[in-house]
Amino acid sequence: MPKIAVVPGDGIGPEVIEQGLRVLATLAPDLEVEHFDLGAERYLRDGTTMPPDVTARFGSEFAAVYLGALGDPRVPSNVHAKDILLGSRFQLDLFVNFRPCKLLDARYCPVKDKSEADVDFVVFRENTEGLYTGVGGQFKRGTPDEVAIEQEINTRKGVERIIRAAFAYAREHGRKRVCMSDKANAMRHGHDLWQRVFREAAAEYPEIQASHLYVDVLAMRLVQSPESFDVIVTNNLFGDIITDLGAALQGGIGLASSGNLNPGKAALFEPVHGSAPDIAGKGIANPLASILTAGMMLGYLGRRDEESRVEKAVQACLKSGRVTRELGGTLSTREATEAVLAAL
Repeated sequence: MPKIAVVPGDGIGPEVIEQGLRVLATLAPDLEVEHFDLGAERYLRDGTTMPPDVTARFGSEFAAVYLGALGDPRVPSNVHAKDILLGSRFQLDLFVNFRPCKLLDARYCPVKDKSEADVDFVVFRENTEGLYTGVGGQFKRGTPDEVAIEQEINTRKGVERIIRAAFAYAREHGRKRVCMSDKANAMRHGHDLWQRVFREAAAEYPEIQASHLYVDVLAMRLVQSPESFDVIVTNNLFGDIITDLGAALQGGIGLASSGNLNPGKAALFEPVHGSAPDIAGKGIANPLASILTAGMMLGYLGRRDEESRVEKAVQACLKSGRVTRELGGTLSTREATEAVLAAL
């Protein structure tokens, strides 16, 4: 029986994760769920961020982790969020950050004259290297001569496995194009590695059109012609930025789901919106990203029919206006979930 670890998170996290769990209970009542007391409240209570034994349990006992948004103004350093999210990514070696960018209702796309068929691509963001490793330091801190250094890490192993994962996904899912994005014209050492590995991998997938764009050009093209893209693969920093642009194209961050993956191993799934502490407890948060993330988790567990049902149910609610105020509707967080359940 698959086991799911649940970390509800901070702010609106517990509210929207609860709604995602309602959908999971309806579609997959056989899933065993265990809640973990981690987040700002736990940190403020006893200083705990992410116990090593919990990370070990995630990797050995659970098929997936369902994580709510993290961040609380009472913890200005966000040390707990860093340890829980980044710690899980690094310790579990979740090298793929997978972000689908799919428009479910054309009315929500901010780019004029774009249909639902025009915005349907996925991003493979490298998740364990790049500029997010914390390698660097500060010298003469707080003085006029201060120096701050942030170093980007690119290993052949890390670059090769994310690029190969993107091509493998394209082949498995009938996607015809893979675009790699870097900034090799300015960052010629690390990103030359990306260029060489991409060419080598592309040669093994002759049926897939392989292309390259510098990240600034990619950002421009995503706005001009999102229909040009099927699969995008890029590094940690650029992927972080591009996926939020993609979220805007699909209707907003409140509809954006994500998975942190190492194929065949325990994965971590999270809606990518923030914890929004200013609206926590008011019952107005949009639960759809959490629900779509729950659907993605079901797909990862081999239940692709249920994943498709979730997406279609959310789409039906968007089309009929049965949504929260953020999306122009009138429903509360719970009522929006009940609309999805009714559509299911």
